[in-house]
Amino acid sequence: MRRNFSKRNTKRSKPKSITVFQKQFFQGLVFLIGLSLVIIFVFGDHGLLKLYKIKNERKLIQNKIANLRAERETLKNEKNKIENDLNYIEKIAREKYKMVKPGEKIFKVIDN
Repeated sequence: MRRNFSKRNTKRSKPKSITVFQKQFFQGLVFLIGLSLVIIFVFGDHGLLKLYKIKNERKLIQNKIANLRAERETLKNEKNKIENDLNYIEKIAREKYKMVKPGEKIFKVIDN
């Protein structure tokens, strides 16, 4: 016995409006997720903006460290001169503390 099966379209066709709606919904969802990721990537706790601020702060701190090291070297040199150089001690005493040797006179020049 032979059965005669007619070819039927077994796929059910969905209305086009639902398919378009689903496609637009999916695109909107992907867009929102992408936008959220971009916002987090730029403005988040570990984002680009925070990274930029940290790099600037690091650069300022490194400059401050370099300045402090240079100042420390200057102070070490001055300490060494004060401990060992009598002429330097005399120069500081005369300029900074206005000290004179016995018998010397100080003359002040006044601008008018």
